[in-house]
This record gives sequence, structure tokens and C-alpha cells, in this order.
Amino acid sequence: MVTKGTEMSALRNPGTNPETSVSEFYNGKTVFITGGTGFMGKVLLEKLLRACSGVSKIYLLIRPKRGQDAQQRLQELLCSPLFDPLRKERPNDLGKVLPIQGDITQPELAISPSDRALLTRSVNIVFHSAATVKFDEKLKLSVTINMLGTQRLIELCKRMDNLECLVHVSTAYCNCDRSEVKEVVYPPPIGPDQITSLVDTLDEDLVDSLTTKLVGKRPNTYTFTKALAECWLKDNKGDFPLVIVRPSIVLSSINGPLQGWVDNWNGPTGNYGLCGSSARSIIAAAGKGLFRSMLCDPDKTADIVPVDMVINLMLVAAWRAGTTKSKELKIYNCCTGQRRPITWKKFIGLCFKYMRKNPLSEVTWYPDGTVTISRTLNTINRYLLQWLPAYIMDSVVCMVRIQDKLNKAATCLEYFTTQEWRFEDENVRQLVTTLSEADSAEFSFDVAKIDWENYIENYVLGIRKFIFKEDAATLPKARKQVSRLYWIYRIIQVISVMCLWHFFNA
Repeated sequence: MVTKGTEMSALRNPGTNPETSVSEFYNGKTVFITGGTGFMGKVLLEKLLRACSGVSKIYLLIRPKRGQDAQQRLQELLCSPLFDPLRKERPNDLGKVLPIQGDITQPELAISPSDRALLTRSVNIVFHSAATVKFDEKLKLSVTINMLGTQRLIELCKRMDNLECLVHVSTAYCNCDRSEVKEVVYPPPIGPDQITSLVDTLDEDLVDSLTTKLVGKRPNTYTFTKALAECWLKDNKGDFPLVIVRPSIVLSSINGPLQGWVDNWNGPTGNYGLCGSSARSIIAAAGKGLFRSMLCDPDKTADIVPVDMVINLMLVAAWRAGTTKSKELKIYNCCTGQRRPITWKKFIGLCFKYMRKNPLSEVTWYPDGTVTISRTLNTINRYLLQWLPAYIMDSVVCMVRIQDKLNKAATCLEYFTTQEWRFEDENVRQLVTTLSEADSAEFSFDVAKIDWENYIENYVLGIRKFIFKEDAATLPKARKQVSRLYWIYRIIQVISVMCLWHFFNA
């Protein structure tokens, strides 16, 4: 019997099965994830297990690392605080996660014949988030991971008997040479096959010397190779449904299971969205009082998106593609700039506000700082407010080395903090309308609902808890320390102004 409500749902969601919710779609499904040990990969894995309890198995592609095999790395991954609620409520579900030893940089992904046979006969959904996100990565390695790795995965997917959808994680900034980016694949100046042949044929030193010219208007090899991968996917995807999700700058989670969750300092191995790690390190350093000046246009939009909203979009996009059986390539720009914009001035101001309200323990100096679009003023500020104190304190701690790392992180961000893009997100908006009320609540990715004040406070608290491992019980003591530093900071400012006045009037 079809109820009136079901009829209305079918009208609202043309082409979908009104009987199938997002979580029900994953019932009995087997999922394969690359980049599962990374920031976004961990959130994807946790959300699949928690919200799609009927999922059958989840295979993670994991390469051996630092003397640990795939199974050992999986156990380490599942010990993350992110999985604590699931471990407490449904510990047996963690047994659904199984490692597949392999390497995205190797032919056939370095997967054994027996594991390849297992994947080809059992996998229904693939999420591809493995990538190198280093901005200064050599072009040869960036092509190997971001392009050839994707091509090798597609070869495996084409052999899968029951594949229903592949979700490929790209970046909103892969087309940063354009000021307006629509949800389409733009052809790069040089074809992906040409670049692959060039990199394979030429000596690495020669490739390095040609990199700047090949990359063109893009700022780094990461954005360049992600654009090439999209172009190759469009031309070679075959008949199975393919979805490309393009997040902007991915930061901490906004909702469950842990608000404000961020990854550790080691950094993820998978694709976690452009600039996320650099932004995180700078904000954390600012909380310690170590970072006080940043080059950016304060009035430009900081296109920041919570990691769990990106993951929810990925899960829903796979559901949509799998239930409609559409062969059309769908692209989703997962961004906040059009529906819930926040400027860099507002974002950084709120970060400082909540770093002073919820300070870190053992703060080096009072958390404060400035942003400017003037390179000259920014350079002066860095020398006076960061480098000079670092040299003075270097006998006590390795401040100069810390400042050098922070300077590199800030330089990586400058291209993106001094410019602005318009990322159209019509496909994302339409996807929101296809969800039932229950699915909208469980798999929310409507960025218009973001409360920036609340989100950024939880982001700061997340850095405090998950990166610096500081308990909430230490907050009262930390607040007293910051209060004392505030008065010292103001006194020094007054003395400095008086000395300058005396100097210029002597």
C-alpha cells in the first residue's frame, strides 16, 4: 500500500525509490575505501558504521608503514577517540572493518591476487579519498598518486561484478585558475595522458625544471593533478555511476559523534581537503601565542566546511547515484561561500575570541594577532611579533625552528587567503531536497544551517582536547594564566608606545 506521504516523497524525489532511506541503501552492502587512515577517511568509516548499521563489510586499502602491517595500522586507527562512542555502544560493529594491504602508488595497487578477487566479487560502493595533498610535492610523485593511483583504482572498479557507485574526492580548488567554478569538469591546458607520458619519459630533474610551466596558473602540483584526475575520470569512467565531491578547506566536525574533532599532528594520509592541515597548525600556534601575523585579505571569504558535512554529502551522493542508476557524472562543490559565507577577518577574530575564552595550558604569550593584505606590513609584523621574540627565547625552547615551520604553513595558505572564488553548488542544493526529514537530520550537509560562533568555539575546544590532549578540568588554571598575560601584554604595549613617543620627540 502506498500512503499519501509516500506519494508526496516520490514527487519530491523524482527518480529515487521512496521506500529506500540513505541508511537502508547501505544494508548488506560491501564498501571499499582508499585513504581510510586519513582525516576524512576516519570520519567516513565512523559514520558508515554508526549511521548505516546494516552495512555488511568495509574494506580499507592500507599500506604497511614504519614496520606496521595493514592489520596493525587498522587496529591503531580504530583506537582513535573518534570511535569511542561506537566502541561503547556497538563494539562488535568494529569487526566489520577489514584491511586490504596495498599501495596506491604501485601497479594493481599492490593488492594480492586473492584480495583483488575478493574485492571484484563483493564490493558495491567505492570511496576514493587517497591522495597526496602536499603543496610542494614533486610533480612526478603527485602524478603517480593523484592520477595514476586513480587510474589503477578505475581499472579495479571496472572488474567489480556488483559495483553500484564510485565516489571520488577531489577539491574545490582544482580549478582555482578560474574565479567562478561550476559543477562541471573543465579541460586542463594539457591532457592527463600527455602529462603521464611526459612524467614517465623524462628524467625527474627535467620534470622538476618544467613543473612551473606545466602547472601554469595553478599554485601547486596538488591542484594541478587533481584537475587532471577529474578530466581523466570523465573520459574513462565507463558505465558505472561516478560522483565527484569537491570540498573546500576542511576543518573539524560540527556534529557527532564528537563535536570539534580534529586529527592528530601527524597529518592524514588521505585527502582531507585543501589547506586543512596548514590552517589547523596556524590556529593551534596562535592559541599558544606563537603566531601573530597573517597575510590575507580580511574581507575575502574563508570557504571553510566541516568534515562531517563533507562525509554526509559523500554518503548521500552514493545513495542518490545508486538508487537512480544514473550513468551521468555528478559533481558536487561542497563549499560554504555561497550559502553561509564567513570572511577571514571574522573567522580569525572568532578563533582568537574563543582561544582566550578556552585557552591552552602553558601558553607562551597572550593569544592575539593581526591580518593584513599588505606584504610589507605583514613582514614587519612577523619580524617584530614572531621572529624577534623567537630569537630572544631560543635559548629556552626551539622557537626559531617552530617559527620556520609556521612560516612555511602560512606561505602555503597565502594564495587562498588573498583571493576569492565563487563555487556554484546547485547540485548540492538539489540533493538536499531529495532527502526525507529523517535523512536530513542524520546526514545533514546543508551548510546554511552552520552557526559559525558555536562551530568555531567547538573547533578551538577540539584542538585543545584532541591535538594537545588537555582535559577540561585544566581550563580554570589556563584562564588565570591568560588573564595575567593579558595585563603584561597591555603594559608592554603602553611602555612601547611611550618609548616610541620619546624617541621621535627627543
